[in-house]
Amino acid sequence: MFTVSAFADITVTGASAGNRVTNAIAMASRRTGVDFGYLLGQAKIESSLNPNARASTSSARGLYQFIDQSWLAVIDKHGSEYGLGWAADAVSRGSNGRYYVSDPNLRQQILDLRSHPETASVMAAEHAADNKAYLEQRLGREAQPVDLYLAHFLGVGGAAKFLSTHDRAPQATAASLFPAAARANRSIFYDRQGNARSFAEIRDRFAGKLQKGMDSIGGDVRYADASASLPANAKTIQPADYVRIETQRLASAADVTVTPQPQTARLAYLMLATLGR
Repeated sequence: MFTVSAFADITVTGASAGNRVTNAIAMASRRTGVDFGYLLGQAKIESSLNPNARASTSSARGLYQFIDQSWLAVIDKHGSEYGLGWAADAVSRGSNGRYYVSDPNLRQQILDLRSHPETASVMAAEHAADNKAYLEQRLGREAQPVDLYLAHFLGVGGAAKFLSTHDRAPQATAASLFPAAARANRSIFYDRQGNARSFAEIRDRFAGKLQKGMDSIGGDVRYADASASLPANAKTIQPADYVRIETQRLASAADVTVTPQPQTARLAYLMLATLGR
């Protein structure tokens, strides 16, 4: 078995912090096939590429601002694919549909993985891939990056409903079909004069927001280290590449500070133990 990285208990400081984030996103993109530009743009919008970002109004944390329930769900579904079987096995789903972990300490350790760039990036990519497959099956067409971002915003079911209507009647107003979302996000569903926006206008605005997030990063995105560390004939990221590249980074980076975190020592042990399985 394999873990996305055996180094969840480190604090990265200095210039390498930004490179680590973009490397992690690049590896997640290559591993899953999800568009790199989309993943990078989403992370820029959600957290300004800050792995430790925290929302003040919800439980959202990390690069991709997963709330607790969404994170437990994606770990439950995909964790075992990345050596996080110990975490996936700890997650259960109640009769009410909510995910939970019985051990409160272990629950916190699993939630803390949202601040680990490699884990957060690959889970966000897997989540986007799941949404893409669902939307394409429902819509009968290829899902564009903006459609994936709508799935992030409305939930995949809400996005399918939104996009199905958009494709049939793009100029219809969206607020009446999504009253709860419109009340909670008035600036998205209404203009400054209080006029309801159409499906096409809302989708276009989301596309612009996503593109702006991608453009604001700049053309010279430094994620080449991830590819440079791969074998010359490598076509896709393999699971072991996460650990090997991270090990190389820690060994060579002079501006990285490794700080043990005693409160998550058990997590480090569990993650390291998976490497030998």
